[in-house]
Amino acid sequence: MIENRTYGDWTLGVHQGLGDKRIPIGATIELTRRCNNRCIHCYNNLPAGDKAAVSKELTTREHCRILDQISAAGCLWLLFTGGEIFLRKDFIDIYAYAKTKGLLITLFTNATLITPAIADYLVKYKPFSIEVTLYGARRDTYEKVTGVPGSFDRCMQGIHLLHERHLPVKLKTMAIAPNQNDLWEIKRYVEQELGLPFKFDALVNPRCDSSLSPLQVRLSPAEVVALDLRDPARVTEWQEFCERFKKRGRAGNPSDYLYRCGGGGRSFAMDPYGKMRMCVLSSDQSYDMRQGTFLEGWEQFLGKLRETKATRSTKCSNCSISSMCGTCPANAGLECGDPEEPVDFLCQVAHLRAYAFGIDLPVHGECEYCPGGDKYDTMMVIVDELNKLDSD
Repeated sequence: MIENRTYGDWTLGVHQGLGDKRIPIGATIELTRRCNNRCIHCYNNLPAGDKAAVSKELTTREHCRILDQISAAGCLWLLFTGGEIFLRKDFIDIYAYAKTKGLLITLFTNATLITPAIADYLVKYKPFSIEVTLYGARRDTYEKVTGVPGSFDRCMQGIHLLHERHLPVKLKTMAIAPNQNDLWEIKRYVEQELGLPFKFDALVNPRCDSSLSPLQVRLSPAEVVALDLRDPARVTEWQEFCERFKKRGRAGNPSDYLYRCGGGGRSFAMDPYGKMRMCVLSSDQSYDMRQGTFLEGWEQFLGKLRETKATRSTKCSNCSISSMCGTCPANAGLECGDPEEPVDFLCQVAHLRAYAFGIDLPVHGECEYCPGGDKYDTMMVIVDELNKLDSD
């Protein structure tokens, strides 16, 4: 349910108590940024037939060479994502090769291109997990998000092809303005009718080209927390997650380092063109895997990047609830143009969650949303309104 745990706790990286040695346990590989949908909130969807994008994408052979190198370096978890991964005609070839390396593979897909033949192949060579995004319980809602007529029916067909073969399918959605009224019907359908796991995420990022257009459909901080409060299990999980995060030593323990996530410490990402980055949202610095080896990129480029020191202290530096906002240099860079600048939207969400969920919030610097801050009283009015909604 909590959004930033795709593979379990390995994404917490250096805060797991695994020691100081940097091992690339988890990889995220974007196979393409092209997609057959045109989702209004997406951070990287290029047109399906974008010839310029196709010409720049890594070849099958290049992917296999890189898979050799990351598996030899100790990589265990692998996420294939896009765009839409099944747009690549060589996807099965790349996937099959990754399976021979013993990697535990998760697939992110919109399921609209799943055929019986593909589903049968995945039965024979089963992935660790398949995550499908379902944007609406109804055709009109779903296609309002995707912008493609017929995409709802194709998605539902793909889901059923996977589900009826007992493949490890999980469904999820982005909670955004066009589909927020469908959210609980999606949850009911997935959990009660299909009997499958379901999660949702309401934290929309700018596009990887720095366009802020996806933020136009982002819910308000109050709407995000109102959704949390409608699901008691979700609230409990947030409370437990925050407590575990504190015990692992990050919260309340300011660091001189800019990167305090798992990126470059336990995980890495690679875009469709062979550029290695901290994560998929990192858009500034990269290492070209076409020109060098994985170990060079991991040990020298990302290793050096992880040693980057923060240039200033902010209210985020010693915040005990940073686990509930998800702020990081990548999303700060995209939204604020500065990797060290607090993202106001995320800060509001975290504080509203803390106050509404009854989580202790020690003083952590000059914060406008903490007691004494110039926006604290306004925030408490919102919390009172949220609590009234929760009690109705």
